[in-house]
Amino acid sequence: RYISTFRPSVKREVEKNKARWKTMGPAKVAVPSPKNFLQKHSKEPKLPARKKEQDSKKLPALSVPRRTDHPVMGIQSKKNFINTNAVAAITGLPKKPQPIYVDRRQGDKYLLETSGLVPKYIKKKDYGVTPKYVTQRNEEMKRAQKEYEAGILEHLKKRAMKQLSDEERRSLLQGLKKNWEEVYREFQGLSVEIDTIPKKINKEKLESQMKQLEHDIEVIEKHKVIYIANE
Repeated sequence: RYISTFRPSVKREVEKNKARWKTMGPAKVAVPSPKNFLQKHSKEPKLPARKKEQDSKKLPALSVPRRTDHPVMGIQSKKNFINTNAVAAITGLPKKPQPIYVDRRQGDKYLLETSGLVPKYIKKKDYGVTPKYVTQRNEEMKRAQKEYEAGILEHLKKRAMKQLSDEERRSLLQGLKKNWEEVYREFQGLSVEIDTIPKKINKEKLESQMKQLEHDIEVIEKHKVIYIANE
């Protein structure tokens, strides 16, 4: 018979890891006394004992009648409800029928007011009136523009800038236009055939001068307020 060479070591490991005082079945503990059995309502929470001060306090007034209260009987009204209703029906204004519309001959009826066919919007009191928030926003924009212009003026004063008057601006514009006419007249006097280098250089010079004058004229015509630096 084969016997493993590791048998003694396995036995030692088993004996070493074996728990002491281990039993089979339930552990031997003290059995509870039969007199300490679980009684009814024994695990429910118990309220503290009520004090005498709480008993002496008056109960709050109830909003509903008590069970012992009796209703007042025998109350009668002398009002003639028949005559009152008849007078109200005779003197009252007739109820106006709600306007309706029908989409076709055998179609269903719909309320006209909620259909969108009635021009209710244009009959409003404030129709066509500028809203308050728009006027307020416009005033804020104007105020901001004035503050911005005032800041620019202050900044220009600090940098010693000068604003051109209307007469100076007009005279400057006329002078630029006169210079452009002179350069254009000189440009028109060029020969048709540009066959030499000096002619070509002169033509390019006149074209650049005309382009610069046109740009300056456009800038001055576009901007009404112009500032220049003091020399």
